[in-house]
This record gives sequence, structure tokens and C-alpha cells, in this order.
Amino acid sequence: MIVRDRPTGLQLFYVLRGSVLPHIAWELVTCTAVAVLVTLTHGFVYQWKITLTTVPFSLIGLALAIFLGFRNNAAYDRYWEARKLWGELAARSRSFARQVQSVLHFEDPASIDDLGDPRRTLVLRTIAFAHALRHQLRCSSPRADLERLLGAEEARAATASRLPGDWLLRRMGEQLGAFLRARRLDAPVAADMDQGLTALAQVAANCERIKHTPIPFPYTLLLHRTAWLYCFLLPFGLVDTVGFMTPFVVVIVAYTFFGLDALGDEIEEPFGLANNHLPLDALCREIEIDVLETLGARELPPPLKPVNGRLT
Repeated sequence: MIVRDRPTGLQLFYVLRGSVLPHIAWELVTCTAVAVLVTLTHGFVYQWKITLTTVPFSLIGLALAIFLGFRNNAAYDRYWEARKLWGELAARSRSFARQVQSVLHFEDPASIDDLGDPRRTLVLRTIAFAHALRHQLRCSSPRADLERLLGAEEARAATASRLPGDWLLRRMGEQLGAFLRARRLDAPVAADMDQGLTALAQVAANCERIKHTPIPFPYTLLLHRTAWLYCFLLPFGLVDTVGFMTPFVVVIVAYTFFGLDALGDEIEEPFGLANNHLPLDALCREIEIDVLETLGARELPPPLKPVNGRLT
């Protein structure tokens, strides 16, 4: 995610960090080259003069703009839903850690320094679940984060599972059952805490749905083809009226259409490492800090900061 102050004035025209311009540079160069060629030949292809009015471009451009708006709205809905899901994950993790400290029948609260306390393991598994989900969505290995939080043996067992996050939730459910049988936990409270685990599983399932169900490919294909045809033919409709300014008009139109197309492609799958994807590393670090605080940890990891305006 790009995190920076909003550029003002002339800065808006030359800021590249966070812009889609690098991703569509070759499209703009190609369209500009075609527009320059059409301008120099005055619309002639060999001995034939290709004459087009602006009417069809107005109609096609309107339809293309509506279609771009629809697709970008669909892509942003996926992005925003993903962010809400990770906000729910943070809230559920904090609530579960608070419940472990407040409703279990122990004389003293759990401490990060008491390695034998099962409550400590239960709380740390909450943090581990967030990291495991992040790695699952980014198709990377959670082994290092799980070892840091839970130890090598449990990390090995979790990563041997197809879904390490689901494995952790099962272990957390087993711990709640053990507390219930040992009369460390009242049955109504146990049911409420189990609902919290169910909510974490639902967050993971919804994130998987977003990741594995992209916007249907024919939408992207139709939009991309139409944008290319429109920008290739546009110089023939402008050269007789705009003249030498044709390449400038074409490059502005191409920047708008291809830029919106590229931005939709980027935010359609919001869990990756591109500039405008969600900062899952930073969100996991915030969850880790908040949950460790409930265990009374004195040395907390610092929040992640943007590097060159980019937060991952």
C-alpha cells in the first residue's frame, strides 16, 4: 500500500511512486507512436484516406467508460471487503485474547514469561493464525513466524497441514475443551469463545473466496481489446480536426483508459505485494502488538513503517 502525503500542484504531474504509469508505459508509447504516424501521413494508409468522424468515438468512449467504471467498482468492492475482513480479524483476535485473560478461572493472569501456562500458548496461537493466513493468501511459507511464536515442533506440525491456520484453530478449540472439562471455563462462556474461533475461520474462508474467485476473465479481455481498438482508431477521427495536437489528445485518453484498466487488475486481488495491495505485514504486526500487550509483554515489536512511501 502506498502511504504518503497527497501531492499538490505540479507534483501531481511527475510523481511516479504509486502511479500506474510504469505499468502502462509501453501501451502509451505504442498508442502515441501510432498517433504520430497518423498525424504525419494525415490519415492516409498507402493511397487510401481513412476518414472517421468523432461520433462513433463518442458512443464507443461512453460505453467503454461505463464498462470501466463497472469493472473498477467490482474490483474495489473486493479490495474493500478484504480490508474489512482483516479489520474483523484484528478485532476478534483482541477480543479472544482479552477473554482468555478475564473469563478463565485462574488466580493470576497469563504472562508472556510463564512458558508452561496453556493460556499463553492459546493467546500466541491467535497471533500465529493471523500470520498463517497472511502467508496462505500470499502463497508463502509461515514456518519462520510460527517457529518464532510457537516453537519448532508445533510449527512443523502446523506447516505439514494443508491449511496451517485451520490447524491452529483446531488446536485452540481443543484447548478450550480441555479448560471446560477441567472446570476452568463455564459452558456458556466456552460457547461464546468458540463462536470467536468460528468467526476467525469465517474470515479465513471469505479471504480464500476473494483470492480464488477472480472477476470473470471475459470482462477483462473484452475491456482490454476495446480499449486498444479505440486508442488505435482514435487518431484517424481526430487528425482532420485537431491536427498536430492529435498525439497529445490520444495519449491523454490512452492514459485514462489503460490506467483504469491496470488499476482494476491490481486491486482485484488485494492480498499480494504490489503497490496498491493491502499491507498484510503491517496488519499482522498490529495484531501481534495488541495481543502481546494482553500478556504483559514489556518488549513489543515496533509497528511497521512505510519504506519509500510503501507499506507491505
